[in-house]
Amino acid sequence: MTLRTVPVRGRADLERFIDLPWKVYAGDPHWVPPLRLDVRKLLTPGQHPFHEHAVVQPFLALRDERVVGRIVAHVNHAHNEFYKDALGFFGLFECLDDPEAAAALFDTAFAWLRERGRDRAQGPMDLSTNEVCGLLIGGEPGPPTIMMPHNPLRYAQLYERAGLTKAKDLVALYQDDLRLPERMVRYAEALRQRFGVRIRRIDMKRFNAEIELILSLYNRSWERNWGFVPMTAAEVRHMASELKYAVNPAVVLFLERIADGEPVGFGLALPDMNQAVRHANGRLLPFGLLKILWHKRHIDCARVLALAIVPEWRGKGLDSLLTLELYRNGAASGYRRGEYSWILEDNHTMRTPLERAGARVYRTYRIYEKLL
Repeated sequence: MTLRTVPVRGRADLERFIDLPWKVYAGDPHWVPPLRLDVRKLLTPGQHPFHEHAVVQPFLALRDERVVGRIVAHVNHAHNEFYKDALGFFGLFECLDDPEAAAALFDTAFAWLRERGRDRAQGPMDLSTNEVCGLLIGGEPGPPTIMMPHNPLRYAQLYERAGLTKAKDLVALYQDDLRLPERMVRYAEALRQRFGVRIRRIDMKRFNAEIELILSLYNRSWERNWGFVPMTAAEVRHMASELKYAVNPAVVLFLERIADGEPVGFGLALPDMNQAVRHANGRLLPFGLLKILWHKRHIDCARVLALAIVPEWRGKGLDSLLTLELYRNGAASGYRRGEYSWILEDNHTMRTPLERAGARVYRTYRIYEKLL
């Protein structure tokens, strides 16, 4: 049977690219079908701001003209300018049980990156660390939370056969008891008094301004994190518009100085919309949106995406204040469990207090790389 890889050109190819996961995950009870509209936007210049500073090329693997695999190769100029490197990326990899097709896809993606002067490939990134990234390599079974990856565990072997090796592991921590130990409550309250700070919720009436504030705090707080690339204002606005429907103001919090209202940190959690989105089977129309709205009422889990303190206020334990308030507000909102993800495997500053509060590592994701 003839095998070949081809670049995605035009709407028909893109629809075949989007279709493939329904074949890969047929019968997988944990897979959450992505909204087709979101994948289409992600890969369409002019509809996603990532393309303003990147070049993106999706590919298909065809066996006798039947789609058996897919991958995206991309050059992120914002990353290269920030790190002064020539790193290239790949992501959105999916493949049927066809190792030859997987190898051909990786070869094609790496050749495309090499032709554009990249000396190393890293992924999976869909399309950056600000979106979905990492390959699930182990942990407890179950569906992914919002904006977290899910894949067959056999993919790791396909990556390694292609010469990819570990660059960094990411972990997800899980907690099914949102009651904090009393000693941590006392500790957090003492910090509040000692440093003269307060916590407030996001003001949805000033949503756009609040998002700009989150962007500023995020870029200040995360600039030394592995893989960090500053988000542009356009990217933040796009993400905010995509996620606004999911925001629960009770779990989007700012940490401020009482004296002058200066923001020094934020905590961001989202209800696990995957619990509702999975019922739409990838389509909003004709009934997908109604199904999402119906099942949204029963969401019982939240994902904490970020806990950030600006550099000059770190080392004071103030992240404990944000954690305490997220616990309280999350429990009051009906969440019985939570996920902290993702966290760098060696970020013990973040992991240690969460694990002391009862959270545990329950899934591990890997970023791979290869010299080109």
